[in-house]
Amino acid sequence: MLSVPGEGRMDKKEKISVSGVPETMLQTMYARAKESERENPYIYDKKAMEFVSRLDYDFSNAEKDTVMSSGVIARTILLDGMVEEFLNSHPDTIVVNIACGMDTRCYRMEEKYKYWYNIDLPETIQIRRRFLEENGPVFQLAKSAMDASYTEEICYHGEPVLVVVEGLTMYLQETDVKQIFHIIHKKFDKATVFVETMSPFVAAHVKEKSIQGSQAKFTWGVKNGKELEKLIPEFISRRDVGLTEGMKVIYPAYKVLGKIPFIRNLSNKILVMENLSL
Repeated sequence: MLSVPGEGRMDKKEKISVSGVPETMLQTMYARAKESERENPYIYDKKAMEFVSRLDYDFSNAEKDTVMSSGVIARTILLDGMVEEFLNSHPDTIVVNIACGMDTRCYRMEEKYKYWYNIDLPETIQIRRRFLEENGPVFQLAKSAMDASYTEEICYHGEPVLVVVEGLTMYLQETDVKQIFHIIHKKFDKATVFVETMSPFVAAHVKEKSIQGSQAKFTWGVKNGKELEKLIPEFISRRDVGLTEGMKVIYPAYKVLGKIPFIRNLSNKILVMENLSL
């Protein structure tokens, strides 16, 4: 099990109750914290280590779910690089981080953006606020991604916009995904969306071990950006980036495995979608 600073101070442990899709944020946070403890980690997430050290929560399932952990680290490696590249080439970007959970990328990207909005369900933001006080240039909005009113709290005057949707769409219905993109299209003149998606086959046949006891189930997937484009015609697909690219960093064998169509097609992807101006 993970050992982090403060683990022995039981008086400082905080018990939280969360289930369903919001519970997945604890599993991904644990994976990042565990990786950060390694001698030569592929990512280093000090905030995640601090969170885990303060929680009274049974992470035993996450400890055993090595597939989930590897996927989280690969995704973090990949998205950190993609987000940083975008921010470096688009000054004064507004980042909208949908389904943020306990994501800490805003800290790893400090001073590279104008504003960063972390958005999630009220029960999730309530937990996040117990550990993080964010009030500019990082903000926390307790709203559903399908509730268009969250955009009223975003200070936007035509700046570049990057929307990140990580670890969410596979738990939604197709109508929900379309609603998320419709809201983005209506609010921003032009926006780039990095959205993580799962293959329909995996969504239908795979269960995530770390959350088997919760109500969170995989429910939706899409093959690629061109297929997603058919569902949301207001957006065009710019490129698909498979999580195999992140796995290559962790496991060199993926430099070969990632070229196999079957493996590449089953891998989760980060689809880069761009809003067509109104």
